[in-house]
Amino acid sequence: MANACSLAAHAAKENKSKKVIGRQIVDGKYPEPFQRVELSEEAKSKLRRRPNVLVDEQDANGNFIRQENLFNASFGDGEGQNPVESGRYRLIWAKGCNWSNRVSITRELLGLEDVISVNVVGRDHYNDEDFGWEFVFDPDHIDPVLNVRFLTEIYEKSYPGFPGRATVPSLVDVKTGKVANNDYHHLTNYLEVDFKPFHKKGAPDLYPEELREEIDKLNVWLFHNVNNGVYKIQFATGYAAYQNAYDSFYAALDILEKRLSDRRFLFGDYVTDSDIRLYVTLARLDTAYSQNLGSTKHRLVDYPNLWGYARDLWQIPAFQNNTYFRDFSRGFRNDGGSHKGSFLSFQERFLDQIDFDELWGSRHGREILSSDPANKFRTEE
Repeated sequence: MANACSLAAHAAKENKSKKVIGRQIVDGKYPEPFQRVELSEEAKSKLRRRPNVLVDEQDANGNFIRQENLFNASFGDGEGQNPVESGRYRLIWAKGCNWSNRVSITRELLGLEDVISVNVVGRDHYNDEDFGWEFVFDPDHIDPVLNVRFLTEIYEKSYPGFPGRATVPSLVDVKTGKVANNDYHHLTNYLEVDFKPFHKKGAPDLYPEELREEIDKLNVWLFHNVNNGVYKIQFATGYAAYQNAYDSFYAALDILEKRLSDRRFLFGDYVTDSDIRLYVTLARLDTAYSQNLGSTKHRLVDYPNLWGYARDLWQIPAFQNNTYFRDFSRGFRNDGGSHKGSFLSFQERFLDQIDFDELWGSRHGREILSSDPANKFRTEE
């Protein structure tokens, strides 16, 4: 069985005392949690507990069936659509969540930082009670714009008695304090198309019109086999369901490894929306996901094309600025708690000694596959 962080193990340096601090910045600050803020019993009584995916999102055979997105209204000036306005929305995302991570990357690539504000949420538990995503990176754990502590409060305001989990990404209408859209299937596409009037000059064309049908088709395949495929493995409660999901996921990686053998990115010379979706899963594969996959069939580093491809993407500032390797892993280790056994996980022993910048910044050589090696993007017209 491969170690959860074995991709990075060879980069760990013995007796390294300097703590590596990530360069990711959100609204001018590095998002590290503030001191824990206790939750009163009165406050708890007003909050909805987060449903358990291992109970509420399973079929009779133990297959993980992800809940549907609740807020699907598109963007435009038509009836029932969300208006396209600068300053109207606030993106709420989480460092470990691949669905929301791809929206944060797209937002930065397109230069929408001054158009759509952002905040990051985390998770905490209160005597084993789970209330879901919380604004743990803000003083008193209160979002300064929306004036709430938990994402579930916004969902309850948006849809009283809403079913299921409050999820990220959530694009919240700051005028109403309600969720405008949480449809991760299409949210990046809305930013790419409907928010185009606000894109920065020379923004990348991530969703070229002539490729949209092919991109959409590949994105659906990526969702079922890769992005959600890894969760089908992790959340399966039936062994047959687990094995089917495991086989499908690694078969998909084999297909992608072959596809990337003769092209720099999924659709050739330039990064598209599909590359963002694949990247966010690859970035978490060895540092986080592998811990719950069972016997890891292959590490990311064992796929020469996928590993070089992932590094090629990480070396783009918008990808690098929104990738938190240590946080991916910290969600799976015991920080400061008591240990009942004699063994510490790989993350607990070595995580802070791994130089992810050096590892992911190493030469990949994939530019030789491109007819335009100096450019990773085709710019918008």
